[in-house]
Amino acid sequence: MRAILAIDQGTTNSKAVLVSETGEVLARGSAAVGISYPQPGWVEQDPRRIFASVCEAIEACLKKISDITVEAVAVSNQRESVTVWDGETGEALGPVVSWQCRRTTPDCERLIAEGHLDRVETLTGLPLDPMFPGSKFRWLLDRVPAGRRVRLGTVDSWLIHCLTGGRRHVCDASNAARSQLFDLNGQVWSAELGEIFGVDIALLPEVLDSSADFGTTRGLPGIPDGTPIRSAIGDSHAALFGHGAFKPGDGKVTFGTGSSVMTTLPRFIAPQNGITTTVAWRIAGVPTFALEGNILVSAASLPWMAGILGLPDVAALIDLAAKAEPGGPGFVPAFVGLGAPYWNSDARALFAQINFSTTRAQMARSVTDSIACQVHDVIAAMRAQSGGQLGALYVDGGPSQNRFLMQCVSNLIEHAVIQCETPEASALGAAYLAGLSLGLWKDLDTIEALPRSAHVIRPEESDRTGLLNTWNDALARSTSRPTPVKCE
Repeated sequence: MRAILAIDQGTTNSKAVLVSETGEVLARGSAAVGISYPQPGWVEQDPRRIFASVCEAIEACLKKISDITVEAVAVSNQRESVTVWDGETGEALGPVVSWQCRRTTPDCERLIAEGHLDRVETLTGLPLDPMFPGSKFRWLLDRVPAGRRVRLGTVDSWLIHCLTGGRRHVCDASNAARSQLFDLNGQVWSAELGEIFGVDIALLPEVLDSSADFGTTRGLPGIPDGTPIRSAIGDSHAALFGHGAFKPGDGKVTFGTGSSVMTTLPRFIAPQNGITTTVAWRIAGVPTFALEGNILVSAASLPWMAGILGLPDVAALIDLAAKAEPGGPGFVPAFVGLGAPYWNSDARALFAQINFSTTRAQMARSVTDSIACQVHDVIAAMRAQSGGQLGALYVDGGPSQNRFLMQCVSNLIEHAVIQCETPEASALGAAYLAGLSLGLWKDLDTIEALPRSAHVIRPEESDRTGLLNTWNDALARSTSRPTPVKCE
């Protein structure tokens, strides 16, 4: 049987998925990545461990099925995480500085003070925030030993370097669009942006379409040398493509460590209201644009709260939250500041409106509600910016399989969500793009027509106003700077 091997390299796990010519998931495997927090606000990973986890996931996947011919490899990856390596030896010259990392907050504040914010947003569609790679690239370069043949890149370019035995230094347009060094309208690396961030753009990878020839494998365990790599795309973009959200206004919410809310656009729209504009994917040299809201902490707060309450797992937390009485506190998961649509690095996680009547169930519910509240705020900002109707809205990622959580989201945004039974939306999107490049599927209409199992969750009556009032009160407290108390 012929299949495409899709690699989905995420923040906490790497996954490998075999996808058939009919779009069916034949087998899957995964491996943990590992993440470290060397200082408050700093988040990083080991690039060597990332590639090792990919190899382990592939091995686990291939063990589950026999008589498979891998026609091509497809890559989707965590975005805005960047690293640096030696182009000759392949030696990692620094960590992977995570998309969650806030270490370059002072650098971003300096660039804003110098008046670069408007120009950066105009060219890239992105705000000056440490989530994005521009300032992180400079941080990495400042720590590279002299005399090295430096290569800089996002995670897709690092993986392709490893997958091809160091023969290719390339990335796709969707990942380039998240780098803060890519001119969205010109679809090229920008020397002007390189000067602003202090980054030599010659060190960056060649930018290809999302469905293209990224080279061939070399030395990848379980995969014959010479197997073509035919797609690369950021994981959130891949999920949008995997859902077949090709019509303007169609969108998706990917729930994971953080969350990404993305809606397809008919054309480029300049960013406003704390929402970014990005390249969803690029095919045959033509970019499709999207609005996106990046939520820094989403489901990551669930295991944390389960531990605080002494519960065995996240499932027990959600069960407890479902039993909560009305009138509980608000919770803001600003563990590393807040992303869209607020973009406040100084915000801090907190509970608000706790009193002696507050129960454990209400505490649990405030944490689960914070996931829906952040999605509500992003979608409200998108609606205000685009002026268009929200179309089909798909949900994916592990938490999307929980009916209670998704019902809360649907209630709050007053819009139906489409719960997909196959959780590997990012892997499927990357596989579809690879199949498009190979000619397995002739066009987007063919991909959109592939069978998908889904369940529609429609909004129900709820105390939406009361929940939003509690959330907004907590949000105001989280983002305000208290007046220092002087000690006499």
